[in-house]
Amino acid sequence: MATSRWSDAGAQPVSLRRRGPVLERAILDAALEQLSTVGWSGLTMEGVAAGAQTGKAAVYRRWPSKAELVADALRSGFPGLDDAPDHGSVREDLYQLCRRVRGTMYSRSGYALRSVLYECDSASADRFHELILHQVIEPANRLFRQVVRRGIERGDVRPDATGELVFDVIPGLMMYRQKVCGSEWSDEDIAAMIDQVMVPLLRPHRG
Repeated sequence: MATSRWSDAGAQPVSLRRRGPVLERAILDAALEQLSTVGWSGLTMEGVAAGAQTGKAAVYRRWPSKAELVADALRSGFPGLDDAPDHGSVREDLYQLCRRVRGTMYSRSGYALRSVLYECDSASADRFHELILHQVIEPANRLFRQVVRRGIERGDVRPDATGELVFDVIPGLMMYRQKVCGSEWSDEDIAAMIDQVMVPLLRPHRG
């Protein structure tokens, strides 16, 4: 029998009489679990209802379609990228921020989103591309900009290192190497990207 990659340790018995936000959270969690194990094609509303230990009608009352349920499950499940702590140097700030972005990419929601993007039809995929833009790419870029601005203030980043292409380098490399090369972005790979690409790119000109 197939088992989930996600630990069930500490799981609590679920009441069949749950209502409101508690029931909705259980349904969203069940949808993420199905996406991360059987993928978009294997996910069914019946399977989500069974995973949430509720009736199929309770799912359909809240989400009339599979796409609407999946969009809300992904939106609710992504880890937040809400600050960029100051570690004292642009190198360390970028390194730690990239580790957090990697954590988002390889979270349950990250696995679930990739299954959607790889499997669903083009019309549905457009909707989820927007979701990854707003949930992952834009928040990450905002934090990368904070790190660079802080580096400019310290003097360890050149003042003109604020163009759009500069901020495309890290997500572009991470997505390319993950999709094309199968990289899972170890700490060593992240450090190499920062030391060999980003630090030389951002370093002030000496003249």
